[in-house]
Formats: sequence, structure tokens, C-alpha cells
Amino acid sequence: MPTSQHVVARQSLHETLVAPIRDMIVDGDLQPGSKIPEEALCDRFGVSRTPIREALKVLAAEGIVQILPHRGAIVASVTEEQVDDLFPIMAALERLAGITACKQATDKQLDQFRTAHELMMRQYRDGDERGYLRSNRRIHEMIVEFANNEPLRIYYQQIIVRINACRFITRKTESQWKTAVKEHEQIADALLSRDSRRLGDLLERHVTGTTVDIARTFLQRRDVR
Repeated sequence: MPTSQHVVARQSLHETLVAPIRDMIVDGDLQPGSKIPEEALCDRFGVSRTPIREALKVLAAEGIVQILPHRGAIVASVTEEQVDDLFPIMAALERLAGITACKQATDKQLDQFRTAHELMMRQYRDGDERGYLRSNRRIHEMIVEFANNEPLRIYYQQIIVRINACRFITRKTESQWKTAVKEHEQIADALLSRDSRRLGDLLERHVTGTTVDIARTFLQRRDVR
């Protein structure tokens, strides 16, 4: 846990505390199933336990935190049922985002995407898995942003925070990583050429195939610990 303090204002706590705590979960600083260290968060943000607990209640309503009697708050774990239920929805959202992004994205946005994709490829070649995973998440977020559809973006974010750990944090096998990279090269080519039908198909197969396989590997590793 970082020791530097980031003092936040006591007003608008949903904005000043919920978002950074959510980011800590999404970035893997707080792992699924782990107890959330309230005292350390108090020190980090310079607040008392009361606003921290209020922020955790909001995150619990989002489904990414669980508040357990006599145990406090823990980071929610993904289940097999959630993989079965949520990943098909994610695939449908990404398919729609890809189709729409091909029509809505500006040339400047496509240049930004090309730069982000090239960075992710360099991280793959360098074996920088943490950097690769961060870039991977950003690339999928960019496609959703390029669709320029606010309800779609909101629905996407609501699901991604719940399944993030087994999609953008878990370590891949070498075979899974190679497959994911190959698929991302195809996804990039389709978007940059504005081939909406191909991009929609590629994104849906990527999520329901390779991404689900990685998620199930994550769950298997967790269960044998």
C-alpha cells in the first residue's frame, strides 16, 4: 500500500473516494477475495473511516465489493456463474462498440489507437506483462469510447469492473498470450480499415473465446490455492 497521502475534500466523497478505490481494484492493487484495508485507505486519503465505509457501500452496490458481517469489506471474487452470465453480455457490447466505432471514430482517434496498439505490441515483445495488460484494457476502452454512445459506455464500465480481475489482471499462459496478440493484430487491422462487420465478429469471438478461456484459467488457479 503506498504511504504517500493524497488528501481529499470531505465534500463530494462519491467523486473523491469511490473512483480512486475503484481504480485500485481495477489495477489489481486490491486483489479479488482480499480484505480491504480501511485503516491504510484512511492514511492514504487523509480521511476518517466513515467516508471510506460510505464509499465502500457504493462499490458494494456496483458488485465489486462485498461487505460481510464481522469481516468488513472484501474485494468481490468472480464466479463460474458470472463468467457464464457476464461475458456473453460483454461480447455483445464490444461487438456493438466495434461496429459503431468504425463509423464514428475520427482520423485522429484512429491515430491514437494505432499508437496504443503499437505500444502494446512492444510490451508483448519485451515480456512486460503488467504493461501489456494495462494497454490491453485501454485499447478495449478506446473502442467503446470511439463508438460515442454514452449508455453503451456506462453499461460496459458497469460490467468491466466486475470481471476485470480475470480479464486484465490474471497472468496468461504463453499459448493464451500468443493467441490474444494475434487476435489483437486482427482487431487493430479491422478498426483501422473501418471494416465494421469484421471488427464486430472479431471482438465477439475474442471475448467469448480467448478471453473466457483466460477467465476460466484464472478461476482454476484461484480454486487450487
